[in-house]
Amino acid sequence: MTSYGGIGAAAARPSPLSALNTSSSNNTSIMGSGGAEDSNNYTVLNPSVDGFKWRLLLSYDGTHYKGWQFQQTPPTIQCILENALTQATKLERKDLHLVGASRTDAGVHAWGQVAHFVTPFNYDCLDSIHAALNGLLPPDIRVREISAAVREFHARFSAKRKTYHYKIYNDAIMDPFQRLYAYHITHKLNAAVMREAANHFIGTHDFSAFVNSSRNDGMPNPVKTIFRFDIIEMGALLQLEVEGSGFMYRQVRNMVALLLQIGKEAIPPDCVPKILATRNRRELAKYTLAAPPHGLCLVVVKYNEEHLRLPLGCPTASLGRHHSISKCKFTMGSAFLNEPSNTMGKTEFPGIQQKILEVMHP
Repeated sequence: MTSYGGIGAAAARPSPLSALNTSSSNNTSIMGSGGAEDSNNYTVLNPSVDGFKWRLLLSYDGTHYKGWQFQQTPPTIQCILENALTQATKLERKDLHLVGASRTDAGVHAWGQVAHFVTPFNYDCLDSIHAALNGLLPPDIRVREISAAVREFHARFSAKRKTYHYKIYNDAIMDPFQRLYAYHITHKLNAAVMREAANHFIGTHDFSAFVNSSRNDGMPNPVKTIFRFDIIEMGALLQLEVEGSGFMYRQVRNMVALLLQIGKEAIPPDCVPKILATRNRRELAKYTLAAPPHGLCLVVVKYNEEHLRLPLGCPTASLGRHHSISKCKFTMGSAFLNEPSNTMGKTEFPGIQQKILEVMHP
């Protein structure tokens, strides 16, 4: 079978394997769960996209990017990734149909972002395209894994759970190594009352009071389920971990901001259910504004097992290649060891022959 891997892949003919038809019930405008910091700008997907679908697991430092959603100036993660994909596949941007699981906001980081794209050809091996993408991407964006995906898989609409971490550095002096990834709070926080308040978020609620409006808002469903909301103390570092069915625009940062006010003991923990009940963003604004983005990181996106199975006849997933150095065997000619020349070992380097023999035959 002809290999279609590598940067010149687009010039190859499609593999004899049957192409995956990406059309499904998901190829309509769906007001799904979206992702934290999403713009909620849902679009109608092309219902007749044929090709091979590929799933990407991504990590990125969002410090210098204007979020995920495509725009060229200032650059976004999707823009940079699509530029790399167009070079690696030789396809046009419109043909890739790149979709991310969560449209993270400006300055938000990701360890476990998931995306998918489509090609009209198959790959026999994914190691080359994987290496090509990471070679083209800047060092603050990495493709951790690339694998084939079944036609039913959709990075955004197939997602069942998402986990975000928000880091707070709670000390008088900020750790300079944490400054890009944790929000510095000098006021001593009461983690116990923050946990008590976080428990009020767990369950299924209408989170309208915790969602910022956006010019691109459609009609997203504000009812979400929070499965857990843990607050973990690691010395001066306080890590807030929230796992839910989905999150709307700035929902996580708004929940964190309220917990910070509670941790400062400015307001009681039981204000959480009261604000939830109002379903009014203005009510939350009486107490706090959204926490800054740099403390937030998308950690995990979970899918049903049937959406993660590999298609028949597909290449194995690529986790990246390790490089190794070939070991060279050190040998010395008998003429050098036993019959040194007039210059080697006798005049310019006296005694070197004896020392080499001592090393080789101790």
